[in-house]
Amino acid sequence: MSAVRPAWSAAFTTDALQHIQPVPGLDDITPEWAWGGSTGANVRVAVIDSGIDADHPAVGGVQEFIAIDQVDRNITVDTSPHGDAYGHGTACAGIIRQLAPDCELVSIKVLGAGLMGKGPVFAAGLRWAIDHGIHVCNLSLGSTKKEYAPLFAELADLAYFRNVALVCAANNLAVLSYPSLDAAVLSVAAHDVHDPERFYYNPSPPVEFGAPGIDVRVPWKDQSWITATGNSFAAPHITGLVTRILSKHPGLTVFQLKTVLRALAANMARQP
Repeated sequence: MSAVRPAWSAAFTTDALQHIQPVPGLDDITPEWAWGGSTGANVRVAVIDSGIDADHPAVGGVQEFIAIDQVDRNITVDTSPHGDAYGHGTACAGIIRQLAPDCELVSIKVLGAGLMGKGPVFAAGLRWAIDHGIHVCNLSLGSTKKEYAPLFAELADLAYFRNVALVCAANNLAVLSYPSLDAAVLSVAAHDVHDPERFYYNPSPPVEFGAPGIDVRVPWKDQSWITATGNSFAAPHITGLVTRILSKHPGLTVFQLKTVLRALAANMARQP
């Protein structure tokens, strides 16, 4: 097992994990009600990342491509097919596809070959998703620059009010990262249990949910596979489950999705 845990994941270790007492009526939701039989059909999921290798067997195709760039302070949008500049976006897409095989994947490419990008490009990609009917955005990236915090807070609120679920990985370092720590998003860090449907709720945010992200096998660029660790790979597990919930229950709001996930978290105390 990886010797180094990503930051923000300590709340989901065996020793630190808090057990949540259910609220009768509110927390009686079952997995069968939430996503039983759902495959993610009719839900548009944007992976805002380094691109997606649509030909990777674990991905099984991408329904739409958007590449955002900045040239001389002007934002450009390219809708022609693209690949993955790094492998990171393919990893996230493969995890989502595993959990929600019939979702509609949209690749919004905002990162380059070094897995680096510009704040305005990232923000433009997120705004495109909010404005073009995306239901769920996987954001396994973030900005640590404080000057962009108000912009990403504004976009997170806009998404919340339009019922666009933003599933955000916390930074792997103990630093502030935006929009992952905004209250309007579903913030995620890693745990080390290798069950794609096992996740935890943290009653002491800013990071609310823990999902598999330590030593997980993920697809990568050039149709390869790697074993990786990071909060980046925890977020798409939650994205996949949210996608299945929305497929079965279209129109749920973001706060309703959080309520459903809280009720189904593995650390929710259950009656024997």
